[in-house]
Amino acid sequence: MGEWRGAGSYALSRRAKLRALVTGIGGFVGAHLTTYLLEKAQCEVWGLDLVRGRAAQFGPRIMLQVGDLLLNLPALKQFLRSARPDYVFHLAAQAFVPSSWQDPWSTLENNIRGQLNVLLAALSLEPSPRVLVVGSAEEYGLVAADELPVRESNALRPYSPYAVSKVAQDMLGYQYYASHNLPAVRVRPFHHIGPGQSPSFVASDFAKQIAEAEAGLREPVMHVGNLEARRDFTDVRDMVRAYYLALTRGKPGQVYNIGAERSYSIRELLDMLLALSSADITVEQDPSRLRPSDVPELLCDCSRFRAQTGWKAEIPLERTLEDTLDYWRTQVRNKA
Repeated sequence: MGEWRGAGSYALSRRAKLRALVTGIGGFVGAHLTTYLLEKAQCEVWGLDLVRGRAAQFGPRIMLQVGDLLLNLPALKQFLRSARPDYVFHLAAQAFVPSSWQDPWSTLENNIRGQLNVLLAALSLEPSPRVLVVGSAEEYGLVAADELPVRESNALRPYSPYAVSKVAQDMLGYQYYASHNLPAVRVRPFHHIGPGQSPSFVASDFAKQIAEAEAGLREPVMHVGNLEARRDFTDVRDMVRAYYLALTRGKPGQVYNIGAERSYSIRELLDMLLALSSADITVEQDPSRLRPSDVPELLCDCSRFRAQTGWKAEIPLERTLEDTLDYWRTQVRNKA
């Protein structure tokens, strides 16, 4: 893997390609975004990740720095001076909502301080790179039925510590645009799923349980939480394409909802996954999987983003779920 070694290790006096820097490059979304940037957008990619080895699949195609630079502003500034990116995709964050209930301050500190340091580091460059500030549909919180679909003008009513951290990231992005003219583009993505996602998240959790039951590694019983909540699910591969369009075609200072503009209940999602399996699996509710609060429905209005970029979700949910289940079948098979 191409590890970053210092200020002069990868300097290019004349670039043939635009350069992107991805924080959290080894994570679920970071890995899919990097694949898109390398193969579709033809960008040079520099990456920052907390865990060594997570981005190993990209080998020498990326320049990688491992470490928690998001909590070390001088080191982060040095890294950005070495990379000189045209685009910064800031994806590194604590993204699991239940963890924010268990340890609120850890989520707040990680997400808010990390975002602030990225903005400060970007501002130290001349010219400043475009920065993607990734908020969340969770910022909207408890949305009433007559407020659907959710538009960017909807009130922000954060309903979890995680959602509060995302509101702060969102507003920091706007503040640095307004105060310092930093070309930050803000997005509020709705739920995105797909192969490679942590089993901490619902679709991947269900798919992993099914794959393990098929392989005889667990009893054929699905443990579930609230199945009645409805969510707007987008394939992660559509989402990372949207992120690229947001940063290359979006207006600095503006905020954009991103979602498929269709909602499904968690029960419908589970039924689709079970239909992809020949195993006879029963379903049981697990009280430990219920959240202290749960928004009944989130449905995205993506018209502002579509008008600006032409983007729309293209991958059917059925294909996303099939690919996710196949991913876990492979993982289970490889560990057997």
